[in-house]
Amino acid sequence: MSQSLTITLTGTTDLPPGKIATIVTSLEMFERPPQRPDPAGTEGFSLEPIARSEIERYLSVYRLLGERWMWFSRLTKPQAEIEAVFADPAITVYAVRFEGRDVGLLELDFRVPGEGELAFFGLDEPVVGKGAGRWLMNRALALAWARPISRFWVHTCTLDHPAALAFYQRSGFTVFKRGVEVDDDPRLTGKLRRDSVTHHPVIA
Repeated sequence: MSQSLTITLTGTTDLPPGKIATIVTSLEMFERPPQRPDPAGTEGFSLEPIARSEIERYLSVYRLLGERWMWFSRLTKPQAEIEAVFADPAITVYAVRFEGRDVGLLELDFRVPGEGELAFFGLDEPVVGKGAGRWLMNRALALAWARPISRFWVHTCTLDHPAALAFYQRSGFTVFKRGVEVDDDPRLTGKLRRDSVTHHPVIA
């Protein structure tokens, strides 16, 4: 099958079977926004660095959070590539802890000088709505702007939580780019369960 696809800019473009597509929106900020207070009731949340040796823990949290929204970029990478990411001191990874378990993930990428990327930001469904999103964003902003950066950015897509884009905008990010991403459906390659992400049916 050809690996190229011509997208119609004024209508619908049909995808070959086995492919998925999403609209990716990128957002950025150039200074730390005014600090917002933590929501009431978030005192039980804590942020814990995931050690360089805890790759399996990281992937477990990644799958827990991302299987609902078709996160799969880390799952398709060779183990050596993931190990290289973890070994890079410019990348920091944290688990959100609540009631004795991992319920969230924060990954910050500072490999580009002067910039920070909010690479992964997610929470388990049972803690959504408890103020955990704002609590975690407060930590992400503090950690990012403690570095010598002049730009902090993030991207989200239409496979993500439907409230994600508005949440990032409320947090001080401004949209600067939009694109279309096409890839193999990870449910057909064995990287995600076949019955996951049911709101995006499999077309084999």
